[in-house]
Amino acid sequence: MSVISSFRTTLEMIKFEHTVFALPFTLLSAFLASGGWPSARNLLWILVAMVGARSAAMAFNRIADRRLDAENPRTRMRALPTGQVSLSFASGFTLLSSLVFVLAARRLNPLCFSLSAPVLMILFAYSYTKRFTHFSHLVLGLCLGLAPIGAWIAIRGDIHLTPLLLGLVVLLWTAGFDIIYACQDVDFDRHRHLFSIPNRFGIRRALKISSSLHAVMLLLLLLLVLLENLGWISLAGVGLVTYLLWYEHHLVRPEDLSKVNQAFFTVNGYISILLFLAVGLDKILHQLVHRG
Repeated sequence: MSVISSFRTTLEMIKFEHTVFALPFTLLSAFLASGGWPSARNLLWILVAMVGARSAAMAFNRIADRRLDAENPRTRMRALPTGQVSLSFASGFTLLSSLVFVLAARRLNPLCFSLSAPVLMILFAYSYTKRFTHFSHLVLGLCLGLAPIGAWIAIRGDIHLTPLLLGLVVLLWTAGFDIIYACQDVDFDRHRHLFSIPNRFGIRRALKISSSLHAVMLLLLLLLVLLENLGWISLAGVGLVTYLLWYEHHLVRPEDLSKVNQAFFTVNGYISILLFLAVGLDKILHQLVHRG
């Protein structure tokens, strides 16, 4: 297989298109930190850093789970178990993506650079959490929640309540939908003695836990609206997000998991984009009114 073909297959393996989940929250944090659009330079390196970090984390996850993926009927056709991508190529891709992330962090500011190695350690550690804790979903949420915090640091060079709150929103949102996704593998997880909330509590209770996490997420979003003095457009955005989360949970039933992918991939992509557009438009209109 050529390098180009291996690279293309690797991008498919890590679901590169799902960068859309974390990207809007990253942009939202940068937008709030800048009080408007960030500079082109900062925006470029923030995007490069986020893509590098996610690519490294996803590729490492596929490497760490390659033997489990080969046994799981849902994942046995992934690129590494089937040999479409070699272990050495995936390892090289992980290293290259990590270097891209560190380089981008260095181009942003010293604090970003000093935090780049610890962030990579957290991202890589996630891949092993389901081997010893039922709360790996929260660790995954932490990994995605670091993105908006990092974007704020990239702009401001410090830590503030706003990015921490936004990071917690992403953590709860991610953990909630990852619990839904994990319901598909509950039988396999029990067979291989892997840890997850659906495995520990059963699918019905796991879905209730997911709903509870999303309910707390919505409360924190309302708190964020108050903290940032956002207006009715942001509130309307939170209202639409509430509906989408309700719809997501409506799609998935304990006795019917056939629509998990629709809930996981489609609805969650809309949620992050919608929230960014609502808050961004709110901020822009606020600025225009005050300038006028």
